[in-house]
Amino acid sequence: MVTKALVVDDSATDLINIKGILSDAGCIVLTASDGKEAIEKAKAEKPSIIFLDIIMPGMDGYEACRLLSEDPLTKGIPVVFVTSKGQKVDKVWGQMQGAKGHVVKPIDPEQVIDQLKAHV
Repeated sequence: MVTKALVVDDSATDLINIKGILSDAGCIVLTASDGKEAIEKAKAEKPSIIFLDIIMPGMDGYEACRLLSEDPLTKGIPVVFVTSKGQKVDKVWGQMQGAKGHVVKPIDPEQVIDQLKAHV
């Protein structure tokens, strides 16, 4: 089965970076640049996993994750936060919003792959 991943970040550099890591791992990669677009794409495309930034304009990653985890169409999709917010409190709050994992920026490709393997 081919893994479809949705990468959400308002930074073009980070989007390209994570997309490259996941493409190299054999994933089909979709992208979005904010929380609202992430929810629309998740409902339409049904990805296997979502890598979600937290700090974005408009709807942030916490709100997007909460809405995804409450929606019957998307609640089964694991969300992994990819963020510069790496404190324990950030990870706990992320889990409370429904996130299954946490990768701290700057991005280590191995961490992204580990999260992919753990949740797909």
